[in-house]
Amino acid sequence: MKFKALLTGERKKEEERYRRYFEKYYGVGLVFAALFFWSWRSLKIYPELFLSGIPHFIKLVGEMIPPNWQVLTGGNVAMAVLETLSMAFVGTVFGAILSFFLGIFAAQNVTPAAPVRELCRYIMALERAVPTLIIILLLVVFIGLGPFAGMVAIAIGSVGMLGKLFAEAIEHVDPRPLESLEAAGATRLQLIRYAVLPQVIPSFIANSLYRFDINLRTALFLGIVGGGGIGLNLHVAMSLFRYADALAITVIVLLLIVTAEKFSDYLRKKIIGQEVLS
Repeated sequence: MKFKALLTGERKKEEERYRRYFEKYYGVGLVFAALFFWSWRSLKIYPELFLSGIPHFIKLVGEMIPPNWQVLTGGNVAMAVLETLSMAFVGTVFGAILSFFLGIFAAQNVTPAAPVRELCRYIMALERAVPTLIIILLLVVFIGLGPFAGMVAIAIGSVGMLGKLFAEAIEHVDPRPLESLEAAGATRLQLIRYAVLPQVIPSFIANSLYRFDINLRTALFLGIVGGGGIGLNLHVAMSLFRYADALAITVIVLLLIVTAEKFSDYLRKKIIGQEVLS
């Protein structure tokens, strides 16, 4: 009897808690539901439209198969692949270098000047707010079409994410080495060199390699909007209704992404797994 009474009391408490929770968020739930259904109707999301497009998709797949592998023998695709890799690699390197300095100036434990910190944080937040598509469109206007504009867009697009991650990694280092060097009269540069860098270099490497994976996919997209690389070849093939060529290029793109990701994972484990901070 005591157990049943206890169970009944717990059940009533649970029901009362759910009731208060429901009353508290009932209005929010209604607003969310109304917004969801309004968005659904405004986007004209109808299942019949999707189902009606299935025959067209099947026809498209039929025109793609078999892929035209001869498109790979001309040399243009191979050069476009190298161009895409170069855009992602060089853009990541420049972006990581710029992010490294922004991260240092944005970290509270190594940059005591509040205006400098806030300025760097504002720059990184502003970059994260601007899509890479907008950046490449602006760069194309005064740089022109081609991989150089794509590389610069990738470098700029890396600053917001990497700078924030670098700053957070610096702020979470063990403060004891910093305090010891400060007590010994070390300069700000010496603090960074001997107390900060040995602790954050693995994080810098891991985040930069991860950003390279993202930038490689970004480089493929930028080719469609004027950034050069294999994305441009894919866009041209689809625009000219050369679907068999497009499938062959798509296969190359998938192999490129998978291979680059595996190689990046290998480097991440190889470098960070060893004693690189001597």
